[in-house]
Amino acid sequence: MVQKAKILLVDDRPENLLALEAILSALDQTLVRASSGEEALKALLTDDFAVILLDVQMPGMDGFETAAHIKRRERTRDIPIIFLTAINHGPHHTFRGYAAGAVDYISKPFDPWVLRAKVSVFVELYMKNCQLREQAALLRLQLEGGSPQGVDEKEPAGLLAELSARLAAVEEQAEALSKQLDDESADAAAVATAAHLERKLTGLRRALDALEPGAGGSAATLPSQS
Repeated sequence: MVQKAKILLVDDRPENLLALEAILSALDQTLVRASSGEEALKALLTDDFAVILLDVQMPGMDGFETAAHIKRRERTRDIPIIFLTAINHGPHHTFRGYAAGAVDYISKPFDPWVLRAKVSVFVELYMKNCQLREQAALLRLQLEGGSPQGVDEKEPAGLLAELSARLAAVEEQAEALSKQLDDESADAAAVATAAHLERKLTGLRRALDALEPGAGGSAATLPSQS
């Protein structure tokens, strides 16, 4: 069963959190509330999130400061942040949001369809990355002579065929996602993340190919998961 992605919603106003939940509930993912920057940072200590929706104006630690803390942590620095704001102070204010590490900056009131579509892209990219990590971990276990829980022992050729089939499914989904992003309106951050994912998949495919009989290599170098 595919595990659901977690989406962090950060806003000091309960009614805004409720509205975000209503908009994003159709994605059928796990929505986590945080009513302050401090509460958001605490949630990020223990859970992994596909994307963060972060309100700019909050008492105490505002959205910009919260984003700065998120980007300073190695564990969380690569999580996409979408800023939400009810004010518009012009280009300088928007630039500050992007400088703080945001992948997008949306003014309230926003179009629910647009917000849901943007969030769904990052959720899908997150899920593809999770699949890639699982395939790489499975391959490492087999190269080290181990057997992952729930997988029967197989002959090397049969195991390689199974791993190749699993990887092919992820490659097909990643290619379809890249095609969806292949237009001028796509977020630059989403396109870059998709390209990074494709490079990871290429590295893993090469590692598998090197293990095939007659490939001429005794060991394969697995792609880094950073």
